[in-house]
Amino acid sequence: MKKFELLGIGLCVMIGLCVLGNCVGGSIEKMADKDRYVTVKGLAERDVMANKVVWPLPYNCVGNNLDELYNTVERNKNTILSFLQKNGISSEEIILSAPKVTDREAQSYTPENIKYRYQVESVVTVISSKVDKVMTLMNSMSELMKQGVAIGQDYRYQTEFEFTLLNDLKPEMIEEATRNARAVAQKFADDSKSKLGGIRQANQGQFSITSDQNTPQLKKIRVVTTVDYFLK
Repeated sequence: MKKFELLGIGLCVMIGLCVLGNCVGGSIEKMADKDRYVTVKGLAERDVMANKVVWPLPYNCVGNNLDELYNTVERNKNTILSFLQKNGISSEEIILSAPKVTDREAQSYTPENIKYRYQVESVVTVISSKVDKVMTLMNSMSELMKQGVAIGQDYRYQTEFEFTLLNDLKPEMIEEATRNARAVAQKFADDSKSKLGGIRQANQGQFSITSDQNTPQLKKIRVVTTVDYFLK
């Protein structure tokens, strides 16, 4: 009886181990399927025109008499304002900076043979959405020169072109980038004889706005999304 009892117990243990092995094997297989995924990137780009321009017009005046210099600064400022307003730039689009006066003889280092003691620097800045009009005026600066006003070339005062409507483009660009990412994932799944599943993880990525140095008014907007898709 004891032998039969031991044999029965051993048989039950073997059957239990087989069942447990099958269950564990099925779980491992499901876990492996769950961990199978592919990471792909999707790109979306747009070429747009800047819709805002910041155009500084710096000018300098030099002299030895402050009263006369003040009159020269005012005359140059009024000439610039007249030029801008005559060509369709409103007063609301113009910012005037306070003149900056430099007494060269009061500086710690004074060069020899200074011809003019005082230098006045001032800036008229145009901030406008009329990008095309401003670009036309930028090519018409000779009109100011004919009236005795020379606009300075200063690295501190660079014309800037901006695109401020990015939020309007974001939804459709993200949708396009995600669609392109799925197309890449689908091609990978087809090539690997797999079936494409749902999204495991997605990263929208950052939008970038760049322009060429020669055409700063033209902007390229770019976004890259990174998406993980399950494979079955």
